[in-house]
Amino acid sequence: MKTIAEINDKIQQQTAVVWTVEELKAQVAELGVAQVAKTVDVVTTGTFEPAESSGAVLNLGHTDPPIKIRQCWLDGVMAYSGFGAVDLYLGASQMAEMGGAWDTPDPEELREGKGRNVPRERGGGHVIADLIAGKPVKLRAIGQVTDCYPRASVETTITRDTINQFYLFNPRNLYQNFIVGVNGGDRPLYTYLGPLQPRLGNAVYANPGALSPLLNDPDLNLVGIGTRIFLGGGVGYVAWEGTQHFPLQKRLPNHTPIGPAATLALIGDAKQMSDRWVKGCYFRGYGPSLMIGIGVPLPVLNEAVVERCAVQDADLVAPVVDFSIPRRVRPTFGLVSYAQLKSGRITIDGRSVRSAPLSSIFLARQIAQELKQWIEAGEFILTEPVAPIPGDRTFLAQDRLGSQISLE
Repeated sequence: MKTIAEINDKIQQQTAVVWTVEELKAQVAELGVAQVAKTVDVVTTGTFEPAESSGAVLNLGHTDPPIKIRQCWLDGVMAYSGFGAVDLYLGASQMAEMGGAWDTPDPEELREGKGRNVPRERGGGHVIADLIAGKPVKLRAIGQVTDCYPRASVETTITRDTINQFYLFNPRNLYQNFIVGVNGGDRPLYTYLGPLQPRLGNAVYANPGALSPLLNDPDLNLVGIGTRIFLGGGVGYVAWEGTQHFPLQKRLPNHTPIGPAATLALIGDAKQMSDRWVKGCYFRGYGPSLMIGIGVPLPVLNEAVVERCAVQDADLVAPVVDFSIPRRVRPTFGLVSYAQLKSGRITIDGRSVRSAPLSSIFLARQIAQELKQWIEAGEFILTEPVAPIPGDRTFLAQDRLGSQISLE
């Protein structure tokens, strides 16, 4: 048995043994669980995938005279302003508005060849990524005139360095598992998994499988509220359970869920983040989103931690869901393993169907490696969760909303 305090002492002395989760899996195959548990102190996991249930909190600082913002657009994307006078929340999936001031290039810029229209494909995720990259963002706001906030409107340019606070608060990130999307219909479908070709032309999955943070801690024994993580290239924390958190999903004997299960809400200072690990993206026919890199360190407290982290892609499954049925509960073609998915082909009703990931396996490995380097250098210590993530949520409303997929 080890404790997080003991592991942190080793991290601060730069003597901790840190492996990526892929390194651990390889060592378990060679040395066994018991020997690996004696050797390693921390295991790093990672993922880089779309996270549309994300957004940024911004405090702009007060203008002179001050304004109480009640409508606001950042590069043509509406931000929510229904709380503090100059506080905003910018959702990653909010689309840029067309026909507004930001769609029309400045005539002088046009003459200089610099003008551009705001494309329809642009959204909140792109604005968040631009701010993280240090780029200027145009702001237009309309205020509610009061005695203490007499200003009626403002147009200006902001950057991450000119505003007071800029942090991500993401209501739902880090799905413990997800679905595989296919299309059994006769026309292309444009979904949050990207284009699905008709007549089972392709299959798309969104989870990195054995690299995924929460599939290596299936019972959430190590990850809880207050866990420090790698978020977008900076330091973040687990803030709460995520929306659509469903830990009571059916599970295999290795405790991993057979479909969407636990989720986490995450928070972190966006001013620390890097545009390498936060990217705006757009799904044709669906809308904008945000690609974000997340890494979670797992302390090796005992042999059970190693046993869970040794899980392989062949031991993890996801349901194949037919998006051509426009219902809240869609039929499935059964379960497939992540080993099958990563082979590039799965079999559905006797047919070979090409499969591809929406998440980046390559970047997930890089995140696990970068977090490993932070810990080895003594630049990142672990935290004790202040409370566990609930494991007994039934969420009857989830069934009414169609978030949970029936696998019966």
